[in-house]
Amino acid sequence: MRVLLIAYGTRGDVQPYLALAAALRAAGHRPVLAAPARYERAAASFEVPFAPLDDGLLALRDEPLFRRAVGRGMRPVAVARAAARTARESMRAAALMLRDVAKAGAGGADVVVHHPGLQYAPLVAEKLGVPSVVAPLQPGWVPTSEFRALRGQGASSWPGWANRASYRVLYRLAALPRGPIRKWRQEVLGLPPSSGPYNPLLLPDGSPATVLQAYSRHLFPSTSDSSPSVHTTGFWFLPAPASWTPPPRLTAFLEAGPPPVYLGFGSMVGAEPAATGRLVAEAVRRAGVRAVVAAGWGGVQITSSSELYFVPEVPHAWLFPRVAAIVHHSGGGTSGAALAAGRPQVLCPHLSDQPLWANRMHALGVAPSPLPFRRLTATALASAIRRAVDDPSMAAAADELGRLVRAEDGTSAAVSLIERS
Repeated sequence: MRVLLIAYGTRGDVQPYLALAAALRAAGHRPVLAAPARYERAAASFEVPFAPLDDGLLALRDEPLFRRAVGRGMRPVAVARAAARTARESMRAAALMLRDVAKAGAGGADVVVHHPGLQYAPLVAEKLGVPSVVAPLQPGWVPTSEFRALRGQGASSWPGWANRASYRVLYRLAALPRGPIRKWRQEVLGLPPSSGPYNPLLLPDGSPATVLQAYSRHLFPSTSDSSPSVHTTGFWFLPAPASWTPPPRLTAFLEAGPPPVYLGFGSMVGAEPAATGRLVAEAVRRAGVRAVVAAGWGGVQITSSSELYFVPEVPHAWLFPRVAAIVHHSGGGTSGAALAAGRPQVLCPHLSDQPLWANRMHALGVAPSPLPFRRLTATALASAIRRAVDDPSMAAAADELGRLVRAEDGTSAAVSLIERS
């Protein structure tokens, strides 16, 4: 079976699809991962065929305007101002990305797998006349009356009708502007005009698409009004590449004392990576722990010392079982890897779905109360680190939940469901 997987965004948005592609390849299928060009080396390390997409939209996020907007927690005014000043660049980058998506689809496929936020992805499946499989990486994409979009169980809710209506708003906000999509659909793909608003959970004939929720049912159980077409598979974990070996200095650091704490904030560093580095170093000093700090996409800047080891990046699957606690921005991918490692967490959410994951980890007893990134202080971070390291009940809860998460084989379950789609 030829499977085209389309992903776009930061590492956390792409890596689960790479994990699924690797599992499909191991099962004898022919996957192709279409993703931003910067991930081509990662795909090659797992021998997954790759179709590069122009990553100009991601490059815009590295611009100072967007870094400052992110640093303020993506508040609407800051985001609107940044978007207005880069509108022309955004449209040009989007056009190039859509060009590459069409090129990836021209290679053919028997099924297309994509995130529900990628409005253009199911159009490729429609052009090819094949089914599309929708693969949300977080809860809150499948409409329910129980909670509103991108919120999850346990969040303060609205009336049932309002909860359901929030999903229509989410689909519109997550998509590219309708004008370029309409033009691309008709002029590039040669498809007739769309008859209605974007709904990623429906096939062109109106029937429900297969939905694979790539997270654990032990975190977010199915809702009472879930459709039979919706499946919660478990996380899609990417193992460390077979060719990867840890730097000797990192191995020596791990062996030189008690297990350290891991700190990494992904792309959520904002416009002041050096200031974030100073805050992290001070928090580590106050907490009295050793630490491994990962730069991440945000490029946190910090200097190694006898108690602190700085690394550009390291496979979570290898490192996390070797640390005492995991401090991160509470993205879904990192949250899942931390859960699988069975380690307590300290969550510093910033935007999007991150508060959802952070609140859920706290509710399950594997993390202290979340510390919003934009209000983070060295004192608060040090206190949370000490609690995560010292609290035996938190360690026990993390160990038990880790056992349940590891028992799931999310990629194998997803492969089986794709084979039946």
